[in-house]
Amino acid sequence: MRSHDTSAEIERVQIEIFRNMNPVRRLQLSCQLTNASRQLLATGVRMRHPDYSEEMVRLAVIRLILPEGLFRAAYPDAKEILP
Repeated sequence: MRSHDTSAEIERVQIEIFRNMNPVRRLQLSCQLTNASRQLLATGVRMRHPDYSEEMVRLAVIRLILPEGLFRAAYPDAKEILP
């Protein structure tokens, strides 16, 4: 999938850098990106729902990540939590 904000040459260099990384470093970067995206999701939830507790924010982030049916099955008491 081609990026819309990166030139083809820079994208090629990025891919080469990732290919040359050892698997541990690639996993570390993947975890860092996952954490950063969850933090961004949580910030958005807090902006939309300033009254939410941290537990409610956590559940709203999970709701954004999981398919709706899976979220409802895993958290049946969290029906009022909106993302």
